[in-house]
Amino acid sequence: MQTYSVVPREYKTVNEAEAISRIKEHKRNLGKQMVILTHHYQRKELVPLGDYTGDSYYLSKVAANEKEAQHIIFCGVHFMAESARILCRPEQIVYLPNPLAGCPMADMAEIDDVLSSWKELKSVLSDSKVIPISYMNSAASLKAFCGDNDGVVCTSSNAHKAFEWGFKRGQKIFFFPDEHLGKNSCNRLKIPADEIIIWDPKKENGGNELEKIRNAKVILWKGYCHVHINFTPEHVKKIREQYPGALVVVHPECSEETVALADASGSTNFIVNYVTEAPSGSVIAIGTEINLISRLADMFPDKKILELTGQTCPMCVNMFRTTLGDLLYTLDNLGKVNIIEVDPEVKQGALLALERMLELN
Repeated sequence: MQTYSVVPREYKTVNEAEAISRIKEHKRNLGKQMVILTHHYQRKELVPLGDYTGDSYYLSKVAANEKEAQHIIFCGVHFMAESARILCRPEQIVYLPNPLAGCPMADMAEIDDVLSSWKELKSVLSDSKVIPISYMNSAASLKAFCGDNDGVVCTSSNAHKAFEWGFKRGQKIFFFPDEHLGKNSCNRLKIPADEIIIWDPKKENGGNELEKIRNAKVILWKGYCHVHINFTPEHVKKIREQYPGALVVVHPECSEETVALADASGSTNFIVNYVTEAPSGSVIAIGTEINLISRLADMFPDKKILELTGQTCPMCVNMFRTTLGDLLYTLDNLGKVNIIEVDPEVKQGALLALERMLELN
């Protein structure tokens, strides 16, 4: 749920320098009453205006621990602001400057489909304890489903820990919505391939034979990130041919074949740290969203930073939706527009699942 209105034309055409100046003025005037959170994939001009920049896990911790700010502005996508709303105190107000910024992956796991699939699984696995685990990239209703069914939420930085957590509490894991993060987490824990199945909600029993469901330790929802599936093993091989000795780091939402050929794989925070710690003169090819790669290239002129595809790699259009004008319009109308709310009944279960996530580390 959110409260928002159409951004007036003058904010869409505002001069960049003027917008930045006015945003900074709001920051000076409000001081500790306001905090701006910016995800790594945001536009270059927005990131410097954030009080905190990071991946979804880090920003979730910031939101949960924020004690002073009344206004929390989340420059990211809907599920992130929604999670911040769940974690913050009731009197705090959470804003999403562009409420149209969603997540196609999150939309691949609708709550009705998950509930229907859960019912099918439970009928087949009546003798097994199944632990639901939802990736952070999901709606609050799915997080609540996990909280209400002894499950947990995870991010790309702690998915393997969530799996370990789940196996201490049950025999099987039902993970959604990203099959690739799920598969890479399984590989990290050395779970055999014949104990992993993909669940297609459009098919009866997820498109699986009953015996395979019973033998599976991990059931992975059929979903993906439209950005990260574009990076292929061929891209890794070509980069190594063009730049012998190049380092390759990718996000774990990439396919398992791509991850297997990379030098390292991890969350956006991991990728930032990997590039930061690499020696001067390093050639580093990165498999993730273009805005972060471009920003890292600017931050480290002593290193050659490449996008893994060898061309303009995929952009997260939803992350790119948020503009300086959107942020300025929100700050000019605090308490009136772009407010994120979560149904109290949903919030209770979702909060439980998110608190379990924050305890994993």
